[in-house]
Amino acid sequence: MAPEDKNRATAAAILPLVGGAANVDSVTHCMTRLRLGLRDRSLVDDEALKAVPAVMGMVEDDTYQIVLGPGTVARVTPEFERLIDEARAAEPEAHAAPQAAAPGPATSAAGLAAQGAAMKTARKAKNATPFKLFLRRIANIFVPLIPALIGCGIIAGLNGLLVNLGWLPSVTPALAAMASGFMALIAVFVGFNTAKEFGGTPILGGAVAAIIVFPGVANVEAFGQKLSPGQGGVLGALGAAVLAVYVEKWCRRRVPEALDVLVTPTLTVLVPGLVTIFGLMYVAGEISTAIGTFADWLLSNGGAGAGFVLGGLFLPLVMLGLHQALIPIHTTLIEQQGYTVLLPILAMAGAGQVGAAVAVYFRLPRNGSIRRTIKSALPAGLLGVGEPLIYGVSLPLGRPFITACVGGAFGGGFVGLFNQLGDKVGSTAIGPSGWALFPLLDGNHGLGTTAAIYAGGLLVGYLTGFLATYFFGFGKDLLAEFDVAQEPAAATPTAPGSPANGPDTPTKEPAGV
Repeated sequence: MAPEDKNRATAAAILPLVGGAANVDSVTHCMTRLRLGLRDRSLVDDEALKAVPAVMGMVEDDTYQIVLGPGTVARVTPEFERLIDEARAAEPEAHAAPQAAAPGPATSAAGLAAQGAAMKTARKAKNATPFKLFLRRIANIFVPLIPALIGCGIIAGLNGLLVNLGWLPSVTPALAAMASGFMALIAVFVGFNTAKEFGGTPILGGAVAAIIVFPGVANVEAFGQKLSPGQGGVLGALGAAVLAVYVEKWCRRRVPEALDVLVTPTLTVLVPGLVTIFGLMYVAGEISTAIGTFADWLLSNGGAGAGFVLGGLFLPLVMLGLHQALIPIHTTLIEQQGYTVLLPILAMAGAGQVGAAVAVYFRLPRNGSIRRTIKSALPAGLLGVGEPLIYGVSLPLGRPFITACVGGAFGGGFVGLFNQLGDKVGSTAIGPSGWALFPLLDGNHGLGTTAAIYAGGLLVGYLTGFLATYFFGFGKDLLAEFDVAQEPAAATPTAPGSPANGPDTPTKEPAGV
Protein backbone atom coordinates (compact mmCIF):
# COMPACT_ATOMS: atom_id res chain seq x y z
CA MET A 1 0.00 0.00 0.00
CA ALA A 2 1.34 3.46 -0.90
CA PRO A 3 2.14 5.72 2.10
CA GLU A 4 -0.63 8.14 1.11
CA ASP A 5 -3.17 5.30 0.97
CA LYS A 6 -1.96 3.98 4.33
CA ASN A 7 -2.36 7.38 6.00
CA ARG A 8 -5.81 7.87 4.47
CA ALA A 9 -6.81 4.37 5.59
CA THR A 10 -5.74 5.21 9.15
CA ALA A 11 -7.74 8.44 9.07
CA ALA A 12 -10.74 6.61 7.60
CA ALA A 13 -10.55 4.01 10.37
CA ILE A 14 -10.41 6.65 13.11
CA LEU A 15 -13.15 9.01 11.93
CA PRO A 16 -16.25 6.82 12.50
CA LEU A 17 -14.84 5.68 15.87
CA VAL A 18 -14.82 9.24 17.23
CA GLY A 19 -18.45 9.85 16.27
CA GLY A 20 -18.05 10.81 12.63
CA ALA A 21 -17.50 14.20 11.03
CA ALA A 22 -20.54 15.71 12.76
CA ASN A 23 -18.97 15.03 16.17
CA VAL A 24 -15.64 16.76 15.42
CA ASP A 25 -15.39 20.47 16.23
CA SER A 26 -11.64 20.99 15.80
CA VAL A 27 -8.59 19.11 14.51
CA THR A 28 -4.97 19.89 15.41
CA HIS A 29 -1.86 17.85 16.09
CA CYS A 30 1.34 18.11 18.11
CA MET A 31 4.52 16.02 17.85
CA THR A 32 2.84 12.69 18.49
CA ARG A 33 -0.92 13.17 18.96
CA LEU A 34 -3.98 13.90 16.87
CA ARG A 35 -5.95 16.36 19.04
CA LEU A 36 -9.71 16.47 18.50
CA GLY A 37 -12.32 18.79 19.90
CA LEU A 38 -15.44 16.61 20.21
CA ARG A 39 -19.06 17.59 20.72
CA ASP A 40 -20.08 14.36 22.45
CA ARG A 41 -17.39 12.28 24.15
CA SER A 42 -19.82 9.38 24.67
CA LEU A 43 -19.81 8.64 20.91
CA VAL A 44 -16.14 7.61 20.97
CA ASP A 45 -15.44 3.87 20.73
CA ASP A 46 -12.24 3.63 22.80
CA GLU A 47 -11.82 -0.12 22.46
CA ALA A 48 -12.17 -0.08 18.68
CA LEU A 49 -9.73 2.82 18.44
CA LYS A 50 -7.11 0.80 20.33
CA ALA A 51 -7.48 -1.93 17.71
CA VAL A 52 -6.51 0.43 14.86
CA PRO A 53 -2.93 -0.62 13.98
CA ALA A 54 -1.48 2.92 13.89
CA VAL A 55 -3.05 3.99 17.21
CA MET A 56 -0.65 3.75 20.16
CA GLY A 57 -3.06 4.99 22.79
CA MET A 58 -5.40 7.79 23.81
CA VAL A 59 -5.11 10.67 26.28
CA GLU A 60 -7.96 12.83 27.55
CA ASP A 61 -7.27 16.46 28.39
CA ASP A 62 -8.94 19.62 27.16
CA THR A 63 -9.07 17.76 23.82
CA TYR A 64 -9.37 14.07 22.95
CA GLN A 65 -5.86 13.02 21.94
CA ILE A 66 -5.03 9.96 19.83
CA VAL A 67 -1.36 8.96 20.03
CA LEU A 68 -0.06 8.11 16.54
CA GLY A 69 3.65 8.80 17.03
CA PRO A 70 6.10 11.28 15.48
CA GLY A 71 5.93 11.57 11.70
CA THR A 72 2.74 9.52 11.38
CA VAL A 73 0.54 12.14 13.02
CA ALA A 74 1.72 14.88 10.63
CA ARG A 75 0.69 12.70 7.67
CA VAL A 76 -2.58 11.36 9.03
CA THR A 77 -3.95 14.73 10.20
CA PRO A 78 -4.36 16.29 6.71
CA GLU A 79 -6.07 13.12 5.48
CA PHE A 80 -8.36 13.21 8.52
CA GLU A 81 -9.27 16.84 7.80
CA ARG A 82 -9.97 16.03 4.14
CA LEU A 83 -12.27 13.18 5.12
CA ILE A 84 -14.20 15.49 7.45
CA ASP A 85 -14.60 18.09 4.70
CA GLU A 86 -15.76 15.44 2.24
CA ALA A 87 -18.24 13.94 4.72
CA ARG A 88 -19.72 17.32 5.58
CA ALA A 89 -20.03 18.27 1.95
CA ALA A 90 -21.76 15.00 1.05
CA GLU A 91 -23.95 14.64 4.10
CA PRO A 92 -24.64 17.61 6.41
CA GLU A 93 -25.79 15.42 9.27
CA ALA A 94 -23.22 12.69 9.79
CA HIS A 95 -24.30 9.51 11.43
CA ALA A 96 -23.16 8.87 14.97
CA ALA A 97 -20.62 6.14 15.60
CA PRO A 98 -21.76 2.88 17.16
CA GLN A 99 -21.82 2.61 20.89
CA ALA A 100 -18.46 1.80 22.43
CA ALA A 101 -17.88 -1.79 23.34
CA ALA A 102 -17.96 -2.63 26.98
CA PRO A 103 -14.57 -3.04 28.63
CA GLY A 104 -13.22 -6.54 29.03
CA PRO A 105 -12.46 -8.27 32.29
CA ALA A 106 -10.62 -6.12 34.83
CA THR A 107 -7.53 -8.34 34.60
CA SER A 108 -7.23 -7.99 30.79
CA ALA A 109 -5.60 -5.24 28.78
CA ALA A 110 -9.08 -3.84 28.05
CA GLY A 111 -9.89 -3.83 31.75
CA LEU A 112 -6.63 -2.06 32.59
CA ALA A 113 -7.29 0.43 29.81
CA ALA A 114 -10.74 1.15 31.24
CA GLN A 115 -9.18 1.79 34.64
CA GLY A 116 -6.56 3.98 32.99
CA ALA A 117 -9.29 5.94 31.21
CA ALA A 118 -11.08 6.49 34.51
CA MET A 119 -7.84 7.74 36.04
CA LYS A 120 -7.30 10.11 33.12
CA THR A 121 -10.80 11.52 33.56
CA ALA A 122 -10.24 12.04 37.27
CA ARG A 123 -6.84 13.62 36.62
CA LYS A 124 -8.36 15.94 34.04
CA ALA A 125 -10.92 17.16 36.57
CA LYS A 126 -8.25 17.69 39.25
CA ASN A 127 -5.99 19.52 36.80
CA ALA A 128 -8.67 22.05 35.83
CA THR A 129 -7.44 24.59 38.39
CA PRO A 130 -6.75 28.22 37.37
CA PHE A 131 -2.99 27.77 37.86
CA LYS A 132 -2.81 24.58 35.79
CA LEU A 133 -5.04 26.04 33.09
CA PHE A 134 -2.62 28.98 32.96
CA LEU A 135 0.30 26.57 32.57
CA ARG A 136 -1.58 24.87 29.75
CA ARG A 137 -1.92 28.21 27.97
CA ILE A 138 1.82 28.80 28.37
CA ALA A 139 2.46 25.34 26.88
CA ASN A 140 0.17 26.21 23.94
CA ILE A 141 2.51 29.12 23.16
CA PHE A 142 5.66 27.03 22.97
CA VAL A 143 4.44 23.66 21.61
CA PRO A 144 3.95 25.01 18.03
CA LEU A 145 7.63 26.05 18.06
CA ILE A 146 8.90 22.52 18.70
CA PRO A 147 9.19 21.38 15.02
CA ALA A 148 11.42 24.37 14.23
CA LEU A 149 13.49 23.77 17.36
CA ILE A 150 14.00 20.14 16.36
CA GLY A 151 14.89 20.90 12.74
CA CYS A 152 17.31 23.68 13.65
CA GLY A 153 18.75 21.60 16.49
CA ILE A 154 19.57 18.68 14.20
CA ILE A 155 21.15 21.04 11.66
CA ALA A 156 23.22 22.58 14.47
CA GLY A 157 24.41 19.13 15.53
CA LEU A 158 25.30 18.20 11.95
CA ASN A 159 27.15 21.49 11.53
CA GLY A 160 29.11 20.94 14.74
CA LEU A 161 30.13 17.47 13.58
CA LEU A 162 31.33 18.79 10.21
CA VAL A 163 33.29 21.61 11.88
CA ASN A 164 34.98 19.20 14.29
CA LEU A 165 35.94 16.89 11.42
CA GLY A 166 37.07 19.76 9.21
CA TRP A 167 34.75 18.69 6.41
CA LEU A 168 32.92 20.95 3.92
CA PRO A 169 34.28 24.28 5.24
CA SER A 170 32.41 26.16 2.52
CA VAL A 171 29.08 24.69 3.61
CA THR A 172 29.30 24.95 7.41
CA PRO A 173 28.72 28.75 7.53
CA ALA A 174 25.47 28.24 5.62
CA LEU A 175 24.41 25.46 8.00
CA ALA A 176 25.24 27.71 10.96
CA ALA A 177 22.96 30.39 9.52
CA MET A 178 20.13 27.88 9.08
CA ALA A 179 20.56 26.55 12.60
CA SER A 180 20.79 29.96 14.27
CA GLY A 181 18.29 32.02 12.28
CA PHE A 182 15.21 30.74 14.07
CA MET A 183 16.75 31.07 17.54
CA ALA A 184 17.78 34.64 16.75
CA LEU A 185 14.13 35.53 16.12
CA ILE A 186 12.37 33.11 18.47
CA ALA A 187 11.17 36.01 20.62
CA VAL A 188 9.06 37.24 17.68
CA PHE A 189 7.37 33.85 17.29
CA VAL A 190 6.73 33.66 21.04
CA GLY A 191 5.13 37.09 20.96
CA PHE A 192 2.96 36.13 17.99
CA ASN A 193 1.74 32.91 19.66
CA THR A 194 1.23 34.63 23.03
CA ALA A 195 -1.08 37.26 21.57
CA LYS A 196 -2.97 34.57 19.68
CA GLU A 197 -3.39 32.41 22.81
CA PHE A 198 -4.56 35.30 25.03
CA GLY A 199 -7.06 36.68 22.53
CA GLY A 200 -5.15 39.56 20.96
CA THR A 201 -3.99 40.31 17.42
CA PRO A 202 -1.05 37.94 16.79
CA ILE A 203 0.94 40.27 14.53
CA LEU A 204 0.83 43.04 17.16
CA GLY A 205 2.19 40.63 19.77
CA GLY A 206 4.98 39.74 17.35
CA ALA A 207 5.68 43.43 16.66
CA VAL A 208 6.11 44.23 20.35
CA ALA A 209 8.28 41.16 20.94
CA ALA A 210 10.46 42.10 17.93
CA ILE A 211 11.71 45.08 19.91
CA ILE A 212 13.67 42.68 22.12
CA VAL A 213 15.79 41.33 19.24
CA PHE A 214 16.16 44.61 17.32
CA PRO A 215 19.87 45.57 17.16
CA GLY A 216 19.05 49.24 17.79
CA VAL A 217 18.17 48.60 21.47
CA ALA A 218 21.94 48.52 22.07
CA ASN A 219 21.75 52.35 21.97
CA VAL A 220 19.19 52.46 24.80
CA GLU A 221 20.14 52.69 28.46
CA ALA A 222 17.92 51.31 31.25
CA PHE A 223 18.72 50.99 34.96
CA GLY A 224 22.14 52.50 34.31
CA GLN A 225 23.10 49.84 31.76
CA LYS A 226 23.12 49.62 27.99
CA LEU A 227 20.60 47.06 26.75
CA SER A 228 21.69 44.11 24.62
CA PRO A 229 19.71 42.79 21.65
CA GLY A 230 17.88 39.67 22.80
CA GLN A 231 18.08 40.63 26.48
CA GLY A 232 15.11 39.08 28.29
CA GLY A 233 14.67 36.46 25.58
CA VAL A 234 11.49 34.41 25.38
CA LEU A 235 10.36 35.39 28.88
CA GLY A 236 10.54 39.08 27.96
CA ALA A 237 8.71 38.39 24.70
CA LEU A 238 5.97 36.52 26.54
CA GLY A 239 5.49 39.33 29.08
CA ALA A 240 5.55 42.03 26.40
CA ALA A 241 2.93 40.26 24.28
CA VAL A 242 0.63 39.65 27.27
CA LEU A 243 0.81 43.34 28.09
CA ALA A 244 0.08 44.18 24.44
CA VAL A 245 -3.05 42.01 24.56
CA TYR A 246 -4.38 43.85 27.61
CA VAL A 247 -3.66 47.25 26.06
CA GLU A 248 -5.34 46.20 22.82
CA LYS A 249 -8.45 44.96 24.62
CA TRP A 250 -8.62 48.17 26.62
CA CYS A 251 -8.43 50.21 23.42
CA ARG A 252 -11.08 48.11 21.66
CA ARG A 253 -13.53 48.90 24.47
CA ARG A 254 -12.85 52.64 24.66
CA VAL A 255 -11.56 53.99 21.32
CA PRO A 256 -14.32 55.12 18.90
CA GLU A 257 -14.78 52.85 15.91
CA ALA A 258 -13.82 55.60 13.48
CA LEU A 259 -10.40 55.90 15.13
CA ASP A 260 -9.88 52.29 16.11
CA VAL A 261 -7.89 51.28 13.02
CA LEU A 262 -5.33 54.05 13.73
CA VAL A 263 -5.26 54.45 17.49
CA THR A 264 -5.48 50.85 18.74
CA PRO A 265 -2.49 49.38 16.85
CA THR A 266 -0.40 52.44 17.65
CA LEU A 267 -1.06 52.33 21.39
CA THR A 268 -0.75 48.52 21.43
CA VAL A 269 2.82 48.81 20.15
CA LEU A 270 3.78 52.10 21.84
CA VAL A 271 2.77 51.51 25.46
CA PRO A 272 3.99 47.91 25.84
CA GLY A 273 7.04 48.82 23.74
CA LEU A 274 8.10 51.54 26.17
CA VAL A 275 7.47 49.25 29.16
CA THR A 276 9.48 46.50 27.45
CA ILE A 277 12.47 48.71 26.66
CA PHE A 278 12.66 50.59 29.95
CA GLY A 279 11.72 47.78 32.32
CA LEU A 280 10.74 44.39 31.05
CA MET A 281 13.89 43.62 29.06
CA TYR A 282 16.09 44.27 32.09
CA VAL A 283 13.87 42.34 34.54
CA ALA A 284 13.30 39.39 32.20
CA GLY A 285 17.01 39.36 31.39
CA GLU A 286 17.86 39.04 35.07
CA ILE A 287 15.32 36.22 35.49
CA SER A 288 16.65 34.39 32.42
CA THR A 289 20.21 34.69 33.67
CA ALA A 290 19.14 33.42 37.08
CA ILE A 291 17.46 30.37 35.48
CA GLY A 292 20.63 29.47 33.59
CA THR A 293 22.82 30.06 36.63
CA PHE A 294 20.58 27.98 38.88
CA ALA A 295 20.41 25.07 36.41
CA ASP A 296 24.21 25.04 36.17
CA TRP A 297 24.60 25.32 39.94
CA LEU A 298 22.02 22.61 40.62
CA LEU A 299 23.73 20.01 38.44
CA SER A 300 27.28 21.12 39.29
CA ASN A 301 26.65 20.82 43.01
CA GLY A 302 23.63 18.54 43.32
CA GLY A 303 24.78 16.18 40.59
CA ALA A 304 23.48 12.67 41.13
CA GLY A 305 21.05 13.78 43.85
CA ALA A 306 19.47 16.47 41.71
CA GLY A 307 19.25 14.09 38.75
CA PHE A 308 17.72 11.41 40.97
CA VAL A 309 14.96 13.76 42.15
CA LEU A 310 14.25 15.24 38.70
CA GLY A 311 14.20 11.86 36.95
CA GLY A 312 12.05 10.27 39.65
CA LEU A 313 9.46 13.02 39.93
CA PHE A 314 8.91 13.77 36.25
CA LEU A 315 6.15 11.19 35.66
CA PRO A 316 4.17 12.42 38.71
CA LEU A 317 4.62 16.00 37.44
CA VAL A 318 3.10 14.90 34.12
CA MET A 319 0.19 13.30 35.99
CA LEU A 320 -0.39 16.58 37.86
CA GLY A 321 -0.05 18.72 34.73
CA LEU A 322 2.86 20.69 36.25
CA HIS A 323 5.43 19.60 33.64
CA GLN A 324 4.19 22.37 31.34
CA ALA A 325 5.93 24.92 33.57
CA LEU A 326 9.25 23.48 32.37
CA ILE A 327 8.71 24.36 28.70
CA PRO A 328 9.70 28.06 28.93
CA ILE A 329 12.62 27.05 31.18
CA HIS A 330 13.89 24.60 28.55
CA THR A 331 13.49 27.24 25.84
CA THR A 332 15.32 29.85 27.91
CA LEU A 333 18.25 27.48 28.48
CA ILE A 334 18.43 26.62 24.76
CA GLU A 335 18.37 30.32 23.91
CA GLN A 336 21.14 31.10 26.41
CA GLN A 337 23.44 28.08 26.26
CA GLY A 338 22.50 26.36 23.01
CA TYR A 339 20.99 23.36 24.81
CA THR A 340 18.95 22.43 27.87
CA VAL A 341 20.69 20.23 30.43
CA LEU A 342 17.38 19.33 32.08
CA LEU A 343 15.69 17.43 29.23
CA PRO A 344 18.11 14.45 29.03
CA ILE A 345 17.66 13.91 32.78
CA LEU A 346 13.87 14.13 32.59
CA ALA A 347 13.92 11.73 29.61
CA MET A 348 15.14 9.03 31.99
CA ALA A 349 11.58 8.80 33.34
CA GLY A 350 10.62 7.19 30.03
CA ALA A 351 13.49 4.71 30.37
CA GLY A 352 12.22 3.62 33.77
CA GLN A 353 8.76 3.19 32.27
CA VAL A 354 10.11 0.92 29.51
CA GLY A 355 12.03 -1.21 32.01
CA ALA A 356 8.96 -1.54 34.21
CA ALA A 357 6.80 -2.59 31.24
CA VAL A 358 9.28 -5.32 30.26
CA ALA A 359 9.20 -6.59 33.84
CA VAL A 360 5.39 -6.68 33.80
CA TYR A 361 5.61 -8.69 30.57
CA PHE A 362 7.74 -11.36 32.26
CA ARG A 363 5.84 -11.33 35.56
CA LEU A 364 2.50 -12.02 33.87
CA PRO A 365 3.33 -14.95 31.54
CA ARG A 366 -0.28 -16.20 31.46
CA ASN A 367 -1.95 -12.86 30.74
CA GLY A 368 -1.74 -12.76 26.96
CA SER A 369 -3.92 -9.66 26.75
CA ILE A 370 -1.59 -7.40 28.77
CA ARG A 371 1.49 -8.92 27.14
CA ARG A 372 0.11 -8.07 23.67
CA THR A 373 -0.48 -4.49 24.80
CA ILE A 374 3.10 -4.21 26.04
CA LYS A 375 4.55 -5.68 22.83
CA SER A 376 2.62 -3.24 20.68
CA ALA A 377 3.41 -0.19 22.83
CA LEU A 378 7.08 -0.93 23.58
CA PRO A 379 8.57 0.40 20.29
CA ALA A 380 6.81 3.74 20.86
CA GLY A 381 8.05 3.75 24.46
CA LEU A 382 11.65 3.31 23.31
CA LEU A 383 11.18 6.38 21.09
CA GLY A 384 9.88 8.42 24.02
CA VAL A 385 6.11 8.07 23.48
CA GLY A 386 5.16 6.71 26.87
CA GLU A 387 1.40 7.28 27.13
CA PRO A 388 0.32 3.79 25.93
CA LEU A 389 2.52 2.09 28.54
CA ILE A 390 1.60 4.52 31.32
CA TYR A 391 -2.17 4.52 30.86
CA GLY A 392 -2.46 1.01 29.49
CA VAL A 393 -0.15 -0.85 31.86
CA SER A 394 1.76 0.67 34.78
CA LEU A 395 -0.60 3.33 36.17
CA PRO A 396 -3.70 1.09 36.42
CA LEU A 397 -1.58 -1.63 38.07
CA GLY A 398 -0.43 0.86 40.69
CA ARG A 399 2.85 -0.33 42.13
CA PRO A 400 4.62 -0.75 38.74
CA PHE A 401 4.08 2.97 38.16
CA ILE A 402 6.07 3.70 41.32
CA THR A 403 8.85 1.30 40.38
CA ALA A 404 8.97 2.92 36.93
CA CYS A 405 9.62 6.24 38.69
CA VAL A 406 12.44 4.54 40.61
CA GLY A 407 14.01 3.52 37.30
CA GLY A 408 13.74 7.11 36.05
CA ALA A 409 15.35 8.35 39.28
CA PHE A 410 18.41 6.13 38.92
CA GLY A 411 18.78 7.00 35.22
CA GLY A 412 18.52 10.70 36.06
CA GLY A 413 21.04 10.27 38.86
CA PHE A 414 23.50 8.68 36.42
CA VAL A 415 23.31 11.60 33.97
CA GLY A 416 23.34 14.12 36.83
CA LEU A 417 26.52 12.58 38.25
CA PHE A 418 28.39 13.17 35.00
CA ASN A 419 27.11 16.75 34.93
CA GLN A 420 28.62 17.21 38.38
CA LEU A 421 31.91 15.73 37.11
CA GLY A 422 31.97 18.33 34.32
CA ASP A 423 30.50 16.37 31.41
CA LYS A 424 27.35 18.28 30.47
CA VAL A 425 24.65 16.44 28.54
CA GLY A 426 22.09 18.66 26.86
CA SER A 427 19.46 18.73 24.12
CA THR A 428 19.30 21.41 21.44
CA ALA A 429 15.49 21.11 21.23
CA ILE A 430 12.49 19.97 23.25
CA GLY A 431 9.86 17.41 22.31
CA PRO A 432 11.65 14.14 21.49
CA SER A 433 12.75 11.72 24.18
CA GLY A 434 14.16 8.20 24.45
CA TRP A 435 16.15 7.07 21.42
CA ALA A 436 14.69 9.93 19.36
CA LEU A 437 16.76 12.39 21.42
CA PHE A 438 20.15 11.13 20.16
CA PRO A 439 20.25 13.38 17.03
CA LEU A 440 19.62 16.44 19.26
CA LEU A 441 22.27 15.78 21.91
CA ASP A 442 24.94 18.37 22.62
CA GLY A 443 27.41 19.00 25.42
CA ASN A 444 30.76 20.44 26.36
CA HIS A 445 32.95 17.41 25.60
CA GLY A 446 32.03 16.28 22.10
CA LEU A 447 29.15 14.31 20.66
CA GLY A 448 30.68 10.88 21.35
CA THR A 449 31.06 11.48 25.08
CA THR A 450 27.63 13.12 25.33
CA ALA A 451 25.89 10.27 23.50
CA ALA A 452 27.71 7.66 25.59
CA ILE A 453 26.59 9.26 28.87
CA TYR A 454 23.00 9.57 27.66
CA ALA A 455 22.99 5.96 26.46
CA GLY A 456 24.39 4.89 29.83
CA GLY A 457 21.57 6.74 31.58
CA LEU A 458 18.99 4.99 29.41
CA LEU A 459 20.51 1.60 30.22
CA VAL A 460 20.51 2.37 33.95
CA GLY A 461 16.87 3.49 33.71
CA TYR A 462 15.86 0.37 31.77
CA LEU A 463 17.69 -1.98 34.12
CA THR A 464 16.60 -0.34 37.38
CA GLY A 465 12.99 -0.02 36.22
CA PHE A 466 13.01 -3.69 35.26
CA LEU A 467 14.60 -4.96 38.49
CA ALA A 468 12.51 -2.73 40.77
CA THR A 469 9.29 -3.83 39.06
CA TYR A 470 10.22 -7.50 38.75
CA PHE A 471 11.12 -7.89 42.44
CA PHE A 472 8.97 -5.23 44.13
CA GLY A 473 6.24 -4.31 41.62
CA PHE A 474 3.88 -7.18 42.41
CA GLY A 475 2.50 -8.47 45.67
CA LYS A 476 1.02 -11.94 45.97
CA ASP A 477 -2.53 -10.62 45.65
CA LEU A 478 -1.72 -8.63 42.51
CA LEU A 479 -0.03 -11.62 40.90
CA ALA A 480 -2.93 -13.89 41.78
CA GLU A 481 -5.37 -11.41 40.26
CA PHE A 482 -3.54 -10.59 37.01
CA ASP A 483 -1.39 -13.62 36.17
CA VAL A 484 -4.31 -15.50 34.67
CA ALA A 485 -5.03 -16.59 31.10
CA GLN A 486 -6.96 -14.05 29.02
CA GLU A 487 -8.72 -14.65 25.75
CA PRO A 488 -8.40 -12.00 23.04
CA ALA A 489 -11.18 -9.41 23.33
CA ALA A 490 -14.07 -10.17 21.00
CA ALA A 491 -15.79 -7.56 18.87
CA THR A 492 -18.96 -8.00 20.89
CA PRO A 493 -18.25 -8.84 24.53
CA THR A 494 -20.18 -11.66 26.17
CA ALA A 495 -22.98 -10.39 28.34
CA PRO A 496 -22.21 -10.16 32.06
CA GLY A 497 -23.32 -13.21 33.97
CA SER A 498 -22.95 -15.56 30.98
CA PRO A 499 -20.99 -18.82 31.32
CA ALA A 500 -17.97 -17.28 29.58
CA ASN A 501 -17.63 -14.52 32.12
CA GLY A 502 -19.06 -16.13 35.21
CA PRO A 503 -21.33 -14.34 37.63
CA ASP A 504 -21.69 -10.59 37.56
CA THR A 505 -18.73 -8.94 39.22
CA PRO A 506 -18.71 -5.47 40.75
CA THR A 507 -16.40 -2.90 39.18
CA LYS A 508 -12.87 -3.24 40.50
CA GLU A 509 -10.88 -0.34 41.89
CA PRO A 510 -7.48 0.30 40.25
CA ALA A 511 -4.86 -2.08 41.56
CA GLY A 512 -3.36 -0.84 44.76
CA VAL A 513 0.23 -0.11 45.55
